[in-house]
Amino acid sequence: MLKLVQKFLQINRYSDIKNEFKDLFLSHPNYPSLFAITDSLDLLSIENAAIRVPKEQIVDLPSNFLAYFKEELALVEKAKNYVRITTIKKGAQKIAYEKFLLDWNGVIVAIEPNNVIARDSLKVELSWLKYCLPFVFVIGLSFFYNTYDAFSVFFLTTSTLGFIVSVFIAQEKLGFKSSVISKFCSLSSNSSCNSVINSSEGTENKVFNFSDLPLMFFTSSLIAILIQPLNSAIFVGFLSLLAIPIIVSSIWIQKFELQKWCVMCLIVSFLIFMQSFIWFSSDLFTLSFSFESIFPFVFSLALLVPIWLAVKPMIKNVLNSENSLKELKKFKRNYSLLNFLAKKVPYPDGLEELRGLNFGSRSAAIKLSIIISPSCEHCHKTFHEAFDLVLRFPDKIYLNVLFNINPENTENPYKIIVERILTINRATPGKTVEAISDWHIKKMSLKKWLKKWHVEPVSILISQEINKQYEWCSKNNFNYTPVKIVNEKLFPNEYELSELKYFLNDFAEEVEVLEKIA
Repeated sequence: MLKLVQKFLQINRYSDIKNEFKDLFLSHPNYPSLFAITDSLDLLSIENAAIRVPKEQIVDLPSNFLAYFKEELALVEKAKNYVRITTIKKGAQKIAYEKFLLDWNGVIVAIEPNNVIARDSLKVELSWLKYCLPFVFVIGLSFFYNTYDAFSVFFLTTSTLGFIVSVFIAQEKLGFKSSVISKFCSLSSNSSCNSVINSSEGTENKVFNFSDLPLMFFTSSLIAILIQPLNSAIFVGFLSLLAIPIIVSSIWIQKFELQKWCVMCLIVSFLIFMQSFIWFSSDLFTLSFSFESIFPFVFSLALLVPIWLAVKPMIKNVLNSENSLKELKKFKRNYSLLNFLAKKVPYPDGLEELRGLNFGSRSAAIKLSIIISPSCEHCHKTFHEAFDLVLRFPDKIYLNVLFNINPENTENPYKIIVERILTINRATPGKTVEAISDWHIKKMSLKKWLKKWHVEPVSILISQEINKQYEWCSKNNFNYTPVKIVNEKLFPNEYELSELKYFLNDFAEEVEVLEKIA
């Protein structure tokens, strides 16, 4: 399901946020439901709609959308005389409109295409160049310092291809999911790289798995040929011939035991067959091996094995940590847990009368109040997160910024910041954002900030407001900052304020229910 939605995002020019969507979707407490999809899209500020439409209105629908076809989520792309549907089980297929309408239940998920000029192709090209240029440079050096003939060029080419495919096999074994691998492995209904590569039960604790062998062989071969082309190619050809029994065994297992084909494994087998055939067909197979022809390969293998044995567990640990983190996120995103941890403000009366700095829509379902102090380091982060939330969801969050500072403490050098910010907010509200951002986001020094934001003497109204906010905090025993309040409940310290975005719909639904009851 994830890959379908990511492809859907890519078609609509949202490739740059596919990974962000993945994190939100997999950690959603309702994963893998339709609500998890639309909620994650909402959090990414992508306009979307999940609706049921009459089937006769298909001509008016967007050129692509998600739909339930035969009770399975599918990516639908409209053409003139047919629709292309892509599902997890059957992949892509073309069917007539009549057949699609017959098995479609009318539910769709549509999104607003990204109108920003896409630079996806350029990004892909740059990412490939990042890996290809060093490799091309090394090959260029090898050609400059060594002599290549057709025989050694062939072995260099096949070893390079084998190395690339072996990396994909190792990725699949370790659990990395790649769209490239998926395309390789879905050529037919009988092919499944994952089933074959992960079929060896009970080998997880062994030093080497079968999937490690192609990586070690082709990487060592490639390095050896780059160091000494002809002699190393001869030795690699000989080793390929020795590997034939292993290849035959692999094909036998795929054909008769697993009854599934691993396309990448077959490519590796074909490359080794070709190397052994070319070596055996040449006149070079009669040559004896010298120390110079064997040493580059043995040296490369001796270097790679300990490195791989050290790196492989580290990669596995990272992947396990990521999976654990996803489960933890899913647990934290349970609204019932948040509600349980959120405590009521002891004395909420008077909160709405406090006149702080206000941002967002007053009609928003979520009323977020933060109580901060200019001398508090943690308040910088709290304000930044709260302000970012309002910028991203201005119709869903209303932010009220209050201050907890003792008006009678004349020795506090930061008291003047609150006085001036509230004065600016009352006199020239258009400059409020810049003034408070200079302090809490840009983190200007006190001297520089005071020099930039010079105001007229503080009025009695401002002093009274500061005193009013301080007394309300004292009444609720808020002798600390920052304090985060959402709809008259204290936002739990176990959550970052930025995580409030996960519960926007939950809060909105709760407010709706309360309004109906009232």
